[in-house]
Amino acid sequence: MKQLSKFIFFILIMFILIGFSGCSSQMQNTLYVTSIEQTIGNQENIYTVYYSDGTTSTFTVSNGSEKNEETDVTIDDLYEKYVIEYGDISYSDFLELYFSNKDILNMDNSYAIAKCLLSSLKIYSEFIETTTINIRPGQTYTSSDTVLSTGSGVIWSIDEDEDGYTYLVTNYHVVYDASADTSKNGGVKTARKMHCYLYGSESSPVGTNETDSEGYTVYDYGSYAVECEYVGGSITSDIAVLRTKTSSLKEINPYIQEVTLADNYYVGQAAVAIGNPEGEGISVTQGIVSVENEYITLNIDGTSRNYRSIRIDTALYSGNSGGGLYNSEGELIGITNAGDTSDQNINYAVPLEIVKGTVENILYYYTDCDDSTNGAYKITIGITVQTQNSKYVYDQNLGYGNIIEEVVISSVSEKSIAETLGLEVGDIVKRIIINNTEYIIERSFHISDIILTMHMGDSIQIVCQRNDEQYITCLLYTSDAADDLIG
Repeated sequence: MKQLSKFIFFILIMFILIGFSGCSSQMQNTLYVTSIEQTIGNQENIYTVYYSDGTTSTFTVSNGSEKNEETDVTIDDLYEKYVIEYGDISYSDFLELYFSNKDILNMDNSYAIAKCLLSSLKIYSEFIETTTINIRPGQTYTSSDTVLSTGSGVIWSIDEDEDGYTYLVTNYHVVYDASADTSKNGGVKTARKMHCYLYGSESSPVGTNETDSEGYTVYDYGSYAVECEYVGGSITSDIAVLRTKTSSLKEINPYIQEVTLADNYYVGQAAVAIGNPEGEGISVTQGIVSVENEYITLNIDGTSRNYRSIRIDTALYSGNSGGGLYNSEGELIGITNAGDTSDQNINYAVPLEIVKGTVENILYYYTDCDDSTNGAYKITIGITVQTQNSKYVYDQNLGYGNIIEEVVISSVSEKSIAETLGLEVGDIVKRIIINNTEYIIERSFHISDIILTMHMGDSIQIVCQRNDEQYITCLLYTSDAADDLIG
């Protein structure tokens, strides 16, 4: 019995180390045990557990051979302790969380990242470019042929129906070529053909000696390639959506999975990129989130635009564009899209809120039975804002913090939604209510992220602070609102 007691005690010690060192979705890699001290009594051992945030907890193990209901620690006791410390979780989920993986004692996140490979793709886009060649002064000729570019992508959603489609997400610039000859590329600068390869079933296209009916080089993509079609995209978000038959992908790998979306992301969090660097095949790199909100300038089509981004120190290379950026639990936090070529430790990703809002926006207008709407659209509210009282707030219970600020209206456009709602210069925007769903506004970009999810006919209310009092606007339906194409 004593040996069994020691074994149970050893398991409980391991459980304490696991359970209260932050394995939950909110706490992983932020809170951990620094030491455990033991006080020996006549009939019991009292242990004090010290955590990295300065807090402590105690538990008692009886020295006797018989269980003492008042002093022995059980799994149920630990479950109750967990719920008190970190919030509600079902008992079955609690047990599954801590006993389902053999590597959990080492806090190894490889099992979570490995599952993300089932959602990872490399993508090839095909364009027709025309080149002007100088023969001699005053004499030139032009040559048009197929050009390929490569990038990465993720599986966004899977329709399991017999004729269902799987939707893929990548960067807009992966399927766009500013040098494409629109007269020969189907009238557009987006790819005329696109193919994808699943992880573990990768290949690369090979040029053949054959030409198509228009005289352009034909590429052999091999038996692992799955042809995709363009659904829509937004150049201002650098996000594009493709689709292909689910059955075509499952013929290659029946175990494909959709990405799992994270609830949030924060500075210091693990940032794992999965992509197709240099076109050499899907691989994984890891770093952290360095800056959770930063604006960068990109030129995709000859026009420079500012893009809100996550800055990471995760290594990225040409070909990583369009790939998933994940936290340590394998949840998507962004789509990688840019890097500083002079400093490998400064790279960027499209934030999750923009990815999600843009993708859902594109899919909404793609399926609205209106062939004239294709791409992403944004309702125009008619305000500009500035910020004040910006500060960093750390949440000890979560183990991370966020910057919060007051968002103040600096101008209101005439005949806009904002004017109709009665908003005024100087109002501090506190909340926006869309179709009865309330969003708290603590950063200026929260407004544009939320508006990206709105569609014509949605209802909107805005809650402001005006002269130290709360002002709630009337309910407005956006049926008659301006609707701007942002794709």
